[in-house]
Amino acid sequence: MNARIIALALVLLIHSGGEVAAQRIWPQFRGPDGNGVSNVDRAPQEWTEKKGVVWKTLLPGLGHSSPVHDGTTIWLTTATPDGKSLGAQSVSAETGEILRQVVVFQPVEVEEIHHDNSYASPSPILDSGHVYIHFGTYGTACLDAQSGEVLWKNESYHIQHDGGPGSTPVLFEDRLILTFDGADAQYVVALDTATGEEIWKRSRSAPFRENPTTHRSFATPLLTQHAGQWQLISPAADQCHGYDPRTGEELWHIRYVGFSTVPRPVADEHAAYLCTGFFKPDLLAVGLDGRGDVTESHIRWQTGGPIPDTPSPLLVDGRVYTVTNLGIAACHNAETGKREWVKRLGGNYSASPLFAAGRVYFSSEEGVTHVLDPAADPPTSKANKIEGTIKASLALIGEDFLIRTDTALYRVHGVE
Repeated sequence: MNARIIALALVLLIHSGGEVAAQRIWPQFRGPDGNGVSNVDRAPQEWTEKKGVVWKTLLPGLGHSSPVHDGTTIWLTTATPDGKSLGAQSVSAETGEILRQVVVFQPVEVEEIHHDNSYASPSPILDSGHVYIHFGTYGTACLDAQSGEVLWKNESYHIQHDGGPGSTPVLFEDRLILTFDGADAQYVVALDTATGEEIWKRSRSAPFRENPTTHRSFATPLLTQHAGQWQLISPAADQCHGYDPRTGEELWHIRYVGFSTVPRPVADEHAAYLCTGFFKPDLLAVGLDGRGDVTESHIRWQTGGPIPDTPSPLLVDGRVYTVTNLGIAACHNAETGKREWVKRLGGNYSASPLFAAGRVYFSSEEGVTHVLDPAADPPTSKANKIEGTIKASLALIGEDFLIRTDTALYRVHGVE
């Protein structure tokens, strides 16, 4: 977590009478640490369309981005289905009222997107009264979180996504880090959060296969620390890199076979755990203490089987939880890679799982969220269904969930 998010969390902690700060803010995709893990003691376990819903708000436009919030106001990115209008909307966390709708980009020409994607799939980031939004090749902007005023835009970076934008930005100190892995160009760039101007830019270093359609990727990087040094764990097609987020210096990279990579990595103090992407997805662990090409020296284990193309993995208490696009959940030992169990949930999955109050939550495109107890042997689950399609990942607000579907945003408290 970067310094400014920590400062905001401490302020909220003081004003909440000592409650855990992570229950009060959800500033980025997959929560305060970007890994889908929450430390709340209570979270909803049962709800339906008619029971346990605090409010439901119909949302104009279409977007698969996940909601973020500061405890009071929720922000989402959105787009028209044809991609000709791109922007953001804010919603009252208390009432569900739409507070602002801001159009930021109106591209004249847009590329065709994949049928599973939207033009507003990258999630926003909230920090210090600012909202950062990103639409890949169509531009990046910073908004004032109170007024919705556009403070700056940057439309300098263009790639051929071959399926539409997907990678969410990452915030580190005064740098907004963007990932561009297209069929025609592949690089990572850091912008000054105050001005939107470039601080550093780094091209992918490992060789690609000859077919340009296998060069694209849609993954969101993860910030983690190892031996006191920050690393940006950044998957791409056929490779994953560890960068110094301050300078863009490449620390290490590994090579594998995989493209159209979507899952965001997770990490502990020793290793990063990542999915290799489409074609033959594997789950692997790579040690964080290497330098240069560490493919032969630092891949601790690599395993196939039911591994996701789209949902990100979840790391909790030495176990890596995953769900495939076709609804097969699995648990792997983080130390050895050994698969401990497999459970067929059913349905189709794009959203990444979330851990809260001792349970793992898997949300399907069919609007069903499975609540799994990983401590049970075998693990047990219960299903909760709402209307619409879920492709955005869940967010926590207090002890409630924010669930975005293709048509609406829900605040769910659950049935007591």
